This record gives sequence, C-alpha cells and structure tokens, in this order.
Amino acid sequence: MYEGPVQDLIDELGRLPGVGPKSAQRIAFHLLGADPADIARLQLALQKVKEGVVFCDICGNVSEQPTCRICRDARRDPSAVCVVEEPKDVVAIEKTREFKGRYHVLGGALDPLSGIGPDQLRVRELLARIGAQEVTEVILATDPNTEGEATATYLVRMLRDFPGLTVTRLASGLPMGGDLEFADELTLGRALTGRRSV
Repeated sequence: MYEGPVQDLIDELGRLPGVGPKSAQRIAFHLLGADPADIARLQLALQKVKEGVVFCDICGNVSEQPTCRICRDARRDPSAVCVVEEPKDVVAIEKTREFKGRYHVLGGALDPLSGIGPDQLRVRELLARIGAQEVTEVILATDPNTEGEATATYLVRMLRDFPGLTVTRLASGLPMGGDLEFADELTLGRALTGRRSV
C-alpha cells in the first residue's frame, strides 16, 4: 500500500480490463517518472475520447461524427451486414480485407448471469435496420465462446422470419473460447470466407 494519490492511481489503473495489480503498479510508477509533456498528451487523448467520440447512429461503431466512415462509404455493399459484439471486432474483420459490406455492433453479448439480456444490446436496432433496408445477408460474427454462441443462436431465431434473408455464421478456424480481436488476419479471413448458413 502506498500513500494517497499514488495508491489511488494504482487502484484506478487496476480497474481497467486486463490490468492486474502488478501491471497497475508498474504503469503508475512509469507515469510518476514520465515527462510532464507526456502526461499532458495522455490527459488530452483521454479528454478527446470522452468528448469527441460518439457511437454511429446506424451501426453503433465508434466515430467522430454521427455516422461512421464505413456507413458513409458508398462503395460498401448495404445488402450484407456483419453483426459483431464490440467496435474492436469491426477492426479485426476490416484487417482481413475480405468483407465489403456494412456492420452492426451489438454492444456486447447475451450474458444472463451478468444481467445482460436482449434489451441491453442493440438487437431492436438490428431488426429495424433489416426491416427498413434491403439487407439480403446477415453474417453473425460474435465471439466463439459461450456468450457469443448464445447471442448467435438468439439472433438466428429472431431473423429466421425475414423473407429472403440469408443468415450465416463465421466458419470454423477460430478457437473456441477466444476473442476475435486476438485472431490473426489469415485465420479470421478464412473464417469469414468460409462462413456457413445456420
């Protein structure tokens, strides 16, 4: 235990995902020894993220404008929508350069034990979007873990009544229990190319 502000900083850093107590302590002491200009840049970056980043009105991806660059891109195919859990998954799929359609970010996955049901996700927005636009294929690209599979299964049930809509799921090749953001581009690209109907 350290005194006052140092311990407060360690505690706050430790609340970040993937940062354990040792990492939080290491980061805190790095920041203590950092140049004031570096600290000012970090503060400014954090402030810009909170004040200048919004979620796209159409897909839910992070954006600096009300509509993200992917939804604004007229070259993207509006008939194919890839459903992902988080904005980081959009980046993972974009790195493959295999998908030329649009995205829909759910904002998480179904997890009843944590109190996350369909109402906490952007499922209604997805259904409204499919009903209002000429979407012919929905690709379910949720994480290949228990929550992601439950979310995909739920969405299949919700989407099966849309006439002329093909619902596909990413193909195998992604490890069970893994996250899309950690998959390499080749594996993710093959999984996207070899998707199957569900």
